[in-house]
Amino acid sequence: MSDERVRVTVTDGVADVRLARPDKRNALDREMFHAVLAAADQVGADPSARVVVLSGEGKGFCAGLDVSLFGARSGEGGDDRVRLFDEIRAVAQQVVRVWVELPVPVIAAVHGVALGGGLQLALGADLRIVAPDAQLGALEIRWGIVPDMCGTQLLPPLVGPDVALDLMMTGRMVNGSEALRIGLATRVADDPYSAAHELAGELRGRNPHALRVMKGLVRTTPTFTLEEGLRHELDATAPVFGTPNQREAVRANLEGRPPRFT
Repeated sequence: MSDERVRVTVTDGVADVRLARPDKRNALDREMFHAVLAAADQVGADPSARVVVLSGEGKGFCAGLDVSLFGARSGEGGDDRVRLFDEIRAVAQQVVRVWVELPVPVIAAVHGVALGGGLQLALGADLRIVAPDAQLGALEIRWGIVPDMCGTQLLPPLVGPDVALDLMMTGRMVNGSEALRIGLATRVADDPYSAAHELAGELRGRNPHALRVMKGLVRTTPTFTLEEGLRHELDATAPVFGTPNQREAVRANLEGRPPRFT
């Protein structure tokens, strides 16, 4: 799919999803929100897509909400603007949530800026590869609002509740190196996009069934007690054993060749 806001290509099992509003540092306006959802739907419906790389074109990953929307949020600009923002807010969480709930692994390649809604979009990915000089921040407090695109739910498990509150309450920005240190970044790379595709190529060679189960277990763990989580782990992993893909992983490993998964 080629869209004026988001571009999607699927090659050899890797879905390349690129925010394509570089002149605005990929800021999220009404059209961008709907384009991101459409991209996620396209990837989710494509059985050949085993891994997703989510990135932004131009000088940054995503600068957050388009500044034109903030007047509506504050009640300025008339009833039409307020209704527009209410409509956007209804889908804003979903723009992040779709990547959390997508069964396949999602890797965010972050360069330049990932601010506000852009940071929260990166939080929706399972893994974040970040440039050392990237700037990441939950800037909503500067506008007197709260990171409500899943930010209050996804950030604390990564960095801890106190660090999450520090980032959200102060609106301070961190670079890629600090993001790695506090757990916000998974890896740091000078070229996050290339590094993300290299990792995606590695994951593409793993049992896709096992990857989906791993993601589902890790994403749902915080909702369980330890006893419930262990039972869920046994129930979810049991169907992996003995499947054609699992047997193929064993054979390929023993024979020293790349696996051929279905």
